Amino acid sequence: MKHWLEAARLRTLPLSVSGIIVASCLAASKGIFNWQIFTLAMLTTISLQVLSNFANDYGDGVKGTDNEDRIGPMRALQSGNITAKSMLNGIKLNIIICLILSVGLIFAAFGSDHFLLALLFFIIGVSSIYAAIKYTVGSNAYGYRGLGDVFVFVFFGLVSVIGCYVLYSKQLDFITVLPACAIGLLSAAVLNLNNMRDIESDRKANKNTLVVKMGSVKAKYYHYFLVVTAMVLSLLFGVLNYESPNNFIYLITFIPLGIHLKTVKDNTKPVLLDPELKKLALTTFFLSVLLGIGQLI
Repeated sequence: MKHWLEAARLRTLPLSVSGIIVASCLAASKGIFNWQIFTLAMLTTISLQVLSNFANDYGDGVKGTDNEDRIGPMRALQSGNITAKSMLNGIKLNIIICLILSVGLIFAAFGSDHFLLALLFFIIGVSSIYAAIKYTVGSNAYGYRGLGDVFVFVFFGLVSVIGCYVLYSKQLDFITVLPACAIGLLSAAVLNLNNMRDIESDRKANKNTLVVKMGSVKAKYYHYFLVVTAMVLSLLFGVLNYESPNNFIYLITFIPLGIHLKTVKDNTKPVLLDPELKKLALTTFFLSVLLGIGQLI
């Protein structure tokens, strides 16, 4: 159980649910919040993140990408604590769990009254499962072709925030667009930071992430763009939806974000970026919580 919990990478879960929290707080501010939808959305998202982590461990493990050159915590297959066959079985079991939770969430949100929306979200659910697996698994894994950032932005940002809000409201609302983009950009920044840390081992393993393709110097500028743009969009959201100074309590997270940017700017050794991963992920989580709370008080 200890090894499976390590493979699940629990530290990645707060970032994965950030979009759900923002969308749920926005729904609550509009008087359309539903505890059943919230609970099932959180469980579905967590299950998808665990599936992604298992698949990532398996994909990089069988390809030999996770080796002695890799920086960061040792993976399950890399350490030998979990065999490739067992991990594959774990992935299959998690797919079933994801499907059950997704169907339950869709039914709780739409019942039999919104068939087209239910069908759309079932397709989104299946697409999310596919995206979670194909990041590193298979000969055509998109994470090895520099497309990971795009998928993270779409699923951690747009699908998570806008999609979750539609589960409550049954319709699109412009209020979700800016937070969705901000969370998506910060989530992509976390992945970019991970790839900046692993640039040397990824290059040797022929894992052509966006960082490997653009190089360390350009990757830093790209990182600044992701984080600063997310800050600007979240600030713009506060201005456009201003009701009281309480709306801006999330601006406190700009302090650690600014410190983080300076740390990345001054960095010369990729290994020293590892602690920044946790800091940036948690800062994104707290930004989502405070942004949501700011709309409720």
